[in-house]
Amino acid sequence: MSRLSLTSGQRRRLQRQLQHAHDARLYRRTLAILEVSRGQPVAQVAQSLGVTRCAIYHWIEHYREAFDPTALADRDRCGRPSLWTEDLTVLLRTLLVDLTPDQLGYSAVEWTVPLLQEHLEHCTGQRLSDPTIRRELHRLGYVWKRPRYVLDPDPELEKKTANSPANPGFAPAQRSAG
Repeated sequence: MSRLSLTSGQRRRLQRQLQHAHDARLYRRTLAILEVSRGQPVAQVAQSLGVTRCAIYHWIEHYREAFDPTALADRDRCGRPSLWTEDLTVLLRTLLVDLTPDQLGYSAVEWTVPLLQEHLEHCTGQRLSDPTIRRELHRLGYVWKRPRYVLDPDPELEKKTANSPANPGFAPAQRSAG
């Protein structure tokens, strides 16, 4: 089962996939197939790639089904359904466009992710994670910028600098009397 011989066309397709792979898992699988086909022992390939021998055998089997490099790519998997709904999108957009936190009784003037998280939980009864809210903010086109504090200019700045000499030099030494 570990013996794998490839034609020159199959090898070229795998090498091309190796050059253009952006996914580390696909790169690792393609490299494993190429190394095993060059005669490297499966145990050595597994150790160098940090995977089990069973994984290498599994990848070889997937590749052998069609001798197609795309068979090594991850397939779509079902995951947990999203808690985010269209109603939440409308609510979030309303909060960001029409309302400020201080209008809703919060002691803040700008929305933050934790504050949005708290308010959305209050409105819907479900706690949404920070990454979920950040992902939706990104989809709506919002970007995060660090706040920058700007101090008011000193109203007495002109009084302080208007009559100062250009180059005061050293002050004369003063002696105490007596």
